[in-house]
Amino acid sequence: MTIPFDSPSGSARGPIREVEIVHLGDELLLGLRDNTHLTFLGRYFSNYGIKIRRDQVILDKHEDIVRFFGDSWRSSDLVITTGGLGPTVDDITREAIAECIGLPLEFNETIRRTIESRFERFGRKMTENNLRQCWVLKGAEILENPNGTAPGLFLEKDGRYLVMLPGPARELQPMVAEVLLPMLVAKGLVAKQKPYIQLRTCGIGESMLETKVKPILDAHPWAEVAYCAHSSMIVDLRLACLDPARESALNQLASDVAKLLGEDLIGYGECTLAKRIHQYLVANEQTLSVAESCTGGMLAAALTEHSGASKAFVGGVVSYTNEAKVQMLDVPECMIQQHGPVSAEVAIAMATGAAERLGSNYALSITGFAGPDGGTEKDPVGTVYIGYHSPSGAWSTRIVLMGDRATVRQRATFAALDFMRRKLIEHKADDFLKTCC
Repeated sequence: MTIPFDSPSGSARGPIREVEIVHLGDELLLGLRDNTHLTFLGRYFSNYGIKIRRDQVILDKHEDIVRFFGDSWRSSDLVITTGGLGPTVDDITREAIAECIGLPLEFNETIRRTIESRFERFGRKMTENNLRQCWVLKGAEILENPNGTAPGLFLEKDGRYLVMLPGPARELQPMVAEVLLPMLVAKGLVAKQKPYIQLRTCGIGESMLETKVKPILDAHPWAEVAYCAHSSMIVDLRLACLDPARESALNQLASDVAKLLGEDLIGYGECTLAKRIHQYLVANEQTLSVAESCTGGMLAAALTEHSGASKAFVGGVVSYTNEAKVQMLDVPECMIQQHGPVSAEVAIAMATGAAERLGSNYALSITGFAGPDGGTEKDPVGTVYIGYHSPSGAWSTRIVLMGDRATVRQRATFAALDFMRRKLIEHKADDFLKTCC
């Protein structure tokens, strides 16, 4: 069934403003695979002033694809499909959409040669069913896929745009970031720069953040404001204005808000706590090590997520048992017996031991009761002590976190990074603030 349209053929409607996404995959609805596509696509497309107005997940059924894709195709500037482009019998996206929009499929020799070359490079035999991926909608542009065999497709028809992306995230994400969005910019279909400014905060809740900045924002009603709270104690504040004439005013407003936020501000954009600390340490030729108990290496993982981490991060010790704390970090056994392994004294001793054993200028430590077992009357489940060693001295802080085991461990990791960040601001305010990302 070919879907009728209102727009005359070949009359493009100009810049893309709204997008609808249709994810195909039985495994998504069965909970066999996480659907991370919306988070990724939403973040990337919003960078270019494009709003996702609807996102839906459907089964790999011909009639469902015709129904749900057709509904999106009628109502949006751009429709993106994910999944169903592979070589197996359940990959039917191409055929169903070809029927929907009334275009034939054509066999593409370039794709065939690319697939054959990929199999040869990995020393594997190509099965015949891989050739299904060579059939493309007539008139579509191919989006190269260096991380898989199924190419993506871009098509303009009847004043609308269609993008078909492969399902695996390791293939979809680089295709969007490195191929699709540069293509849309080159075609003049999306903005060349972000229409908003994002300020990232930590340690201040969403409601408190809104209350704090409300007096400034109320004086600028032209600015669009949005908040996004993350599970990791991070809250983003987004300021936007689609009027190019207010670009300078938007920048000034963001600067004023940043000053008001003070040490609650991590930085701009996607800046992370770990990156802020890394920037400061590298700029001052200083190093950091960590010692962890209940987080089991999560703090070290956070500090090594970005490239170049070794310029400042020395290493870490996961000292889960009391014996490990004594043997690996030189924590006095009598201290553990007197104060307990989850205590301010042990947290400081762990940080100091890491700094001395690994030869770093700074050190962070975490010890706590992540649950669901453990805890004491004084320190219930969720209690975490963070230790901090620096050239200026050593400190600790106690926090009580809500949530299950995974949540407590994650929040403890971010709390430790934020504790160090605030200590750096307190003792090295001018130097630290200069490195703000």
